Amino acid sequence: MESVVSIKQTHEGFCSFQHVHTKTLKNNKIRARNSIAVGTGNAGKLNQNNGFLNRKIKRVSVVSKSESFHPNSKTVNGKKTSELDGINDVNTRRNFEEFENNNHLKRLIRNGELEEGFKYLENMVYRGDIPDIIPCTSLIRGFCRTGKTRKATRVMEILEQSGAVPDVITYNVLISGYCRAGETDKALNVFDKMSVAPDVVTYNTILRSLCDKGKLEEAMVVLARQMQKECYPDVITYTILIEAACKTSGVGQAMKLLDEMKMKGCKPDVVTYNVLINGFCKEGRLDDAIKFLNDMPSMGCQPNVVTHNIVLRSMCSMGKWMDAEKFVADMLKKGCSPSVVTFNILINFLCRRGLLGRAIDILEKMPNHGCNPNSLSYNPLLHGFCKERRWIGQLSIWKSWFPEARKTDRAIDFLGYMVQKGCKPTEGTYTILIEGLAHEGLADEALELLNELCLRGVVKKRSAEQVVVKL
Repeated sequence: MESVVSIKQTHEGFCSFQHVHTKTLKNNKIRARNSIAVGTGNAGKLNQNNGFLNRKIKRVSVVSKSESFHPNSKTVNGKKTSELDGINDVNTRRNFEEFENNNHLKRLIRNGELEEGFKYLENMVYRGDIPDIIPCTSLIRGFCRTGKTRKATRVMEILEQSGAVPDVITYNVLISGYCRAGETDKALNVFDKMSVAPDVVTYNTILRSLCDKGKLEEAMVVLARQMQKECYPDVITYTILIEAACKTSGVGQAMKLLDEMKMKGCKPDVVTYNVLINGFCKEGRLDDAIKFLNDMPSMGCQPNVVTHNIVLRSMCSMGKWMDAEKFVADMLKKGCSPSVVTFNILINFLCRRGLLGRAIDILEKMPNHGCNPNSLSYNPLLHGFCKERRWIGQLSIWKSWFPEARKTDRAIDFLGYMVQKGCKPTEGTYTILIEGLAHEGLADEALELLNELCLRGVVKKRSAEQVVVKL
């Protein structure tokens, strides 16, 4: 398990970080005041060329000239003495070094060198530099994506201790990383300790994580807190809650949330309605789902292809093939073009019913609607042929494609046909074929093909073992 990197481990002498940090902040304030007081010196020229130094100066409160100048300093016609010029040169060089250090940190992170970037960040802060928020946010994101959430948290701690102020985006990245890792409690801990006000993205991330774990009641508490903070929920917020309500409490509770959403002036979108229609279908309320779909235009939202696919899948699972066929025809009349998923739903349903001929008809019509079949289009057909021991040669349409081939040869040619049509067979495709060969009494050929595919890395060892057990 990844361990938290302690302050003592980061750098020799880093254990006295707080002392160094306090001293550094004082020096930084003096540097910044001098830079502001000088104004027209070298620091001013440098700040014209980079936004980073401008941002640093903006962090410091403007001070009066009487505070900026030493009592013993001398001025001539409003200009500083050579002594202050020398101090300014030192500060300018120091600021430039800090700017270059931040640039180097950016390069390391951009090149994916996260561990090197982390070490460099530690050394920067040890030297008294204030790191830029943007590369540190990228570093946190990189560690979260690789599952190193503790390391990401350590970056946040270093960032806060350095005197830099993380913004809401930085916090959102860390919270999202914890949520994706399933560590919702740690995400909530970061959420509670934020030094800036959370935004709607922060709340949506927390709500999604809680709802995915089935904790709708806790999510509603967070929503109430969000409203108290006057951070108003958006359509994504309510869609997350409506989906969770469909899963845990049923569509009835979800519809109440929809009414509340509208009452608060938040307009549902097609995703919101799709979630509700899917909820109706999951409960077996197909008629209600169809009615809801038909009512969507009157509610100011047009159903899309995903909406139709949800209903179509429910029709097929209930065995209503004739209704499904009419539903697709009505879909086309309304100007909603079907997708590959639409056709795959139909092909899969027909193949499971043994209606391979009709499935082939649909497969051939797909290009006419601008859809190219993929492996999920072909796999049910191949599985259907193997299951019925009919293979490709027993259907006249396939005989015309491969007239001279034997039954098993035609099965192999089927894969060639897939590739010819621009569809790359998947591991599932090969697995279906191997099982079909074995059922045809060609176990030796099936094992030979399986070994060859394993050697080429097409089929994983675990999948191969499962296939062998079936043989």
